[in-house]
Amino acid sequence: MHVPDGILPAQVSVAGYAIAGGVTWVVLRRINKTSDPQEEVPRAALLSAAFFVGSSIHLPVPPASVHLVLNGLLGTVLGWYAWPAILIGLLLQAILLGHGGLTTLGVNATLIGLPALVAAQCFRFRRRLGKAAQRRWSLGLFSFLAGAIGVGLSAFIFFSLIVFTTPSTLDQATEQGFLTALMIAHIPLILLEGLFTMLLSFFLLRVKPELLKN
Repeated sequence: MHVPDGILPAQVSVAGYAIAGGVTWVVLRRINKTSDPQEEVPRAALLSAAFFVGSSIHLPVPPASVHLVLNGLLGTVLGWYAWPAILIGLLLQAILLGHGGLTTLGVNATLIGLPALVAAQCFRFRRRLGKAAQRRWSLGLFSFLAGAIGVGLSAFIFFSLIVFTTPSTLDQATEQGFLTALMIAHIPLILLEGLFTMLLSFFLLRVKPELLKN
């Protein structure tokens, strides 16, 4: 789901950096307003490493293969800290693995990081249910939705970028067929990441419920 160098027009890459820079400024301001901004750093570093490794785990879904994204999971557990964790993970992936690119780092941060923040808000919404938010069904529902929304929204942004920036010189029918197959291949991944986020939330509820304070 990472956009490599040389795929997007220069103006789109510049716009990606502008959006990523603005979001970084907002997120860091929100983090600095917390009582102890350093408290969540170790957990963010741990999940940033998990995000880094997750992209190397490819799942064969004929006629293509997809890889884990885990941005919904990071949003569920980290909240605002998910953005810097993903940004650092993307930078390391581009430098060490050649996954993504440096010119498209802003675009990749936007298409993966922003859905993580949306997932965080989705998971936080359960608090509005009052006492019902403490029930297991509520935790399961909203953690599943957060995990699924994270990767699902990223896939939507990714395919939208590719569709609207595809050069007119390419065979549109072939390109459309390939993108359709790739979109269908991501449906199982959306369900898998939602299920994984839900199971991890149940596990954390039993062993360390304070990690779900987002």
